[in-house]
Amino acid sequence: MAITRPARIVILGGGFGGLYAALRLEKTLAREPGVEITLVNRENFFLFTPMLHEVAASDLDLTNIVSPVRKLLKRVRFFEGAVEAVDLAEKRVTVSHGFDAHNHDLPYDALVVALGSITNFYNLPGLQERALTMKSLGDAVHLRNRLIQFMEEADTECCAGIRAPLMTFVVAGGGFAGVETIAGLFDFVHGSRPYYPNIGARDVRVVLVHPGDVILPELGEELGRYAQRKLGERGIEIRGNVKVAAVTDDGVTLSDGLFIPSRTVVWTAGTTPNPILSTLPCRKERGRIVVDETLEVPGFPGVFAVGDCALVPNRRTGAFHPTTAQHALREGAVVAHNVAAVLRGGRKRVFRFEALGQLAAIGKRTGVAKVFGMKFSGFLAWWLWRTIYLSKLPRFEKKLRVALDWTLDLFFSKDLVQFQTERGRAVSEEERLTSAAPVPLPLAGAGGGRHG
Repeated sequence: MAITRPARIVILGGGFGGLYAALRLEKTLAREPGVEITLVNRENFFLFTPMLHEVAASDLDLTNIVSPVRKLLKRVRFFEGAVEAVDLAEKRVTVSHGFDAHNHDLPYDALVVALGSITNFYNLPGLQERALTMKSLGDAVHLRNRLIQFMEEADTECCAGIRAPLMTFVVAGGGFAGVETIAGLFDFVHGSRPYYPNIGARDVRVVLVHPGDVILPELGEELGRYAQRKLGERGIEIRGNVKVAAVTDDGVTLSDGLFIPSRTVVWTAGTTPNPILSTLPCRKERGRIVVDETLEVPGFPGVFAVGDCALVPNRRTGAFHPTTAQHALREGAVVAHNVAAVLRGGRKRVFRFEALGQLAAIGKRTGVAKVFGMKFSGFLAWWLWRTIYLSKLPRFEKKLRVALDWTLDLFFSKDLVQFQTERGRAVSEEERLTSAAPVPLPLAGAGGGRHG
């Protein structure tokens, strides 16, 4: 591909696949004159999703698992905006930006689609309107606030009649996200109970709903049953071979007809590719873009797809590579090499990678892991989980902050402060003087609490 003007590379999405493609290009093509590389993402930060449940469980400060994209990339241009349309024929991406959501057109010579996935609610009655999810930083903060808010309410005498549904928490999905979320939730609620004298251990009910027979099927039956037994011993109910059928304000109905009174349902049981992909005229299966072994989209030279939105063939198995973070970051590195090969000439690299292993934290310094074919459980697996993910966390500053948070967590109880975004109550002097009814002023030294 001969290009006399500056070569324009556009990367859509700042998750593992998109960011690591940009990081590799930062060290290669971005150093060359006449190359313009732009990363487009809705948020101006990279979220380290494997640690998301630790924010919800108050194990980590919310800012420690996010890294500002502008601090990670020096030569790659960053554009904060939402992708509205992709025109593969005209080689142009339309991005909305700003308070008025005005549009920008970004032409490209090479395109990397790394738009990830969104939550799939499968049109189940009441689920989308009432369930919490665990896909974003806001989701983790929202869940944490919900737990604290309901403990505050359940501790009061006037809420004794509704204490049971307030203190019943249902998590749907027995994969990594669901298991780690429910384990962290359980630790947080029971670790906080000493500060709520009216909430007893028997008042708390935590239920995991899983459509299969054994949780964590990715780790195999042995480790799945171990995790299931450990969670059960701690008091977590695991209802297997059932699904969520409907959600109302009063609770959850399961596919076997059981109704669980609950005000908190966390949905981790389904994802679907970004809806933008459905508008692209390339081959797709189950909503994801089918690419070749070099991660290029057949029929569209210079267009690549990685991560959750791509189906990447695995020559060894004849199937497709799984959509995990460890695959996505390595796909990002390979796609960066292949983008350079397309623009500058050279041989494209085939993506070949076999998972090194998978790990899950199941609470109370316990975990399960399968690394290089070897199985681990208990404290060692939990230590491996923390060690490996800490090493993968971008930027030394964030590694240090997370390590410090984990160290402090050994000595101090979990923080019970809700993260509120409402502005503080205020009244002008003119309103105070002219008001027909006196406006009560806050007591000296009083803080702006929930009821202030």
